[in-house]
Amino acid sequence: MDVRVLKYFLAVAKEGSITKAAEKLYITQPTLSRQITELEKELGTTLFIRGNRKVTLTTGGVLYQQRVHEIISLLNKAEQDITEYGKTVGGTVTIGCVETTASLLLPDAIEKFSSEYPMVRYELYTAYGDDIRDKIDSGHLDIGIFVEPVETAKYDTFPLPISDVWGVLMRRDDPLAKKEYISIDDIAGLPLLLPNRRIISDEIESWFGKKANSLNVLAHYNLINNTILLVERGLGYALSLRGASLIRLNTSLLFVPLTPERKAGHVLAWRKNRLFSQAASLFREHIINTLNA
Repeated sequence: MDVRVLKYFLAVAKEGSITKAAEKLYITQPTLSRQITELEKELGTTLFIRGNRKVTLTTGGVLYQQRVHEIISLLNKAEQDITEYGKTVGGTVTIGCVETTASLLLPDAIEKFSSEYPMVRYELYTAYGDDIRDKIDSGHLDIGIFVEPVETAKYDTFPLPISDVWGVLMRRDDPLAKKEYISIDDIAGLPLLLPNRRIISDEIESWFGKKANSLNVLAHYNLINNTILLVERGLGYALSLRGASLIRLNTSLLFVPLTPERKAGHVLAWRKNRLFSQAASLFREHIINTLNA
């Protein structure tokens, strides 16, 4: 499929008008209209609902728009990598990172690397592990920092000397906040907010053992931001890693670690047999060499 036509489609979707999109693209309105019609015939589906003055995306059009954005993004990245390969080190390194104490690694790594390679730029993607993994698989991220356990069959990994502890995030005025540690018995039956990674949820359930049937799960979350708002309202208790709360200043909440202590390690991971851009390759080596020093 012609990339030019994909860009035409995105322009029409953005402008909501074939006439306005044609003006932005410096082509005639009939030419653009014909290209969009031919694209719909090729796909066998209608992408736009045509009104008198405006066009809107169909449900299929919205899905196609998402996929086309991903395709164009990958093409732009590929062109940038090839253009900059072998020249002065520059370009963009794309990094995915979970919300834990591992987040504190990135500022130091980028600061030191930038002093040596000032032309390099960075795209930081914050998400939970499964989402980062999908982005690595699709080529949108070069490397990712994961909390263990992590499925590593498709990836090369480097263990990071960073650990975090699991605990309960609660209101500071909650009776449980007076405790130095929180046990499973303390939270059995209470409304809980749990991470939605299946592998993590299974592990948490195993901590409860025979009390697993007493789990009262109010909600699952991927990132802690919106979860904090629920905890502030006193709607539930969030099981999270300490680092997720440390990187946010919130004086109304308190993190209390679990007992017995539950630790989580971290790994740096990338797709096996992945060919990196020069900048991404050097940045990965920089992290590994720095931590091995």
